[in-house]
Amino acid sequence: MKIIADQQIPHVAQAFSAFAEVTLCNGREITAEKIQHADVLLLRSVTVVDANLLEHSQVKFVASATSGLNHIDLDYLQGNDIGFAHAKGSNARSVAEYVLSSLFVLADQNDFKFKDKTVGVIGCGDVGSRVIELLETMGVKMIKNDPPLKYASGNGSGSSEKYRDLQELLSADIITLHVPLTSDGSYPTHNLLDMEFLSQLNDDVILINTARGGVINEVALKNHLACHENMKVVLDVWEDEPNIDLDLLTQSDIGTPHIAGYSADGKIHATEMIFGSVCEYFKLDHKWNPDFELPVTNSLELPLGSELDDQDAIQMAILASYDVRGDSASLRQLPGISIEQRGQYFDELRKNCPVRREFPATVFHLPEGRKTLAGKLKQLGFNVKTFS
Repeated sequence: MKIIADQQIPHVAQAFSAFAEVTLCNGREITAEKIQHADVLLLRSVTVVDANLLEHSQVKFVASATSGLNHIDLDYLQGNDIGFAHAKGSNARSVAEYVLSSLFVLADQNDFKFKDKTVGVIGCGDVGSRVIELLETMGVKMIKNDPPLKYASGNGSGSSEKYRDLQELLSADIITLHVPLTSDGSYPTHNLLDMEFLSQLNDDVILINTARGGVINEVALKNHLACHENMKVVLDVWEDEPNIDLDLLTQSDIGTPHIAGYSADGKIHATEMIFGSVCEYFKLDHKWNPDFELPVTNSLELPLGSELDDQDAIQMAILASYDVRGDSASLRQLPGISIEQRGQYFDELRKNCPVRREFPATVFHLPEGRKTLAGKLKQLGFNVKTFS
């Protein structure tokens, strides 16, 4: 079996080499010529999979180590009897933790408490539901929007009533996007947030996009930001990646190079998922356990006499686990890079982003008396140990 794989999929050669010849490639340089004799393609979101890539190949199976699908022509795969799988939900916790890190940075900069905020979540699938779970731990009021889930749960039934119309999110203090990028179907999301939508938001709204760049009309967003200086924007995804809009980067409060889902835990989980999918499709009796060592766990201690309130203590834990400002500062260097090298610089930031672990890899040591705080930290996923 011959496999062409994106070199950015962690441990992919190690995982599949027991039963396949694995060739690693830059995902943006995977061409029809390179994959002509491959049996399997293992890809990420930077490679478009359609007739142009596959038409003259012998590829039998495609797997994407990502949650998103907008780079995959599923109709073509199905019509040509090519198997497919993706790592749906593999990085959901990672993205949700990115959202929390960003919000705690903004809370510190703008001096607000989460209990005073209402958060609108657009898209309540694997990632959105995890965001909701973590934010509800903070006592945040939530407004949930997901038309497909509302329809699936039955219009007018009690279960569907928890999903509100998009118009009802306009009053939210914070809006975070977790939808796939689609241009057709019953609920297209391309340019979902356009000038009309943006014009109805609160002047000081916080807008977070970790979904796909095309979900927001970037021209409309730039124009809106130009006359709404109190609005805060967190952008991890951009149209025309890796050649992103530098003006929009300058206007954003936090801007990162599409790395919200890039925890070490999430990436390894994605590799495990596509490994299992390939073995299942070809009926292979192989097992793989990653032979690697993740970085040691973080260890934090809240002093016995500390007067930090719960939000400040949680902020300390979250930002010690992952502080989004590091990745944002790196992307801020983009305007100083020559025009010819900017796309490569963006990709290099993704390729070489600092290793980060998810919350369960952080142990928080607390005085026995902080039981409420201990409960919240455990709900967020942290390991908690107490001392007297």
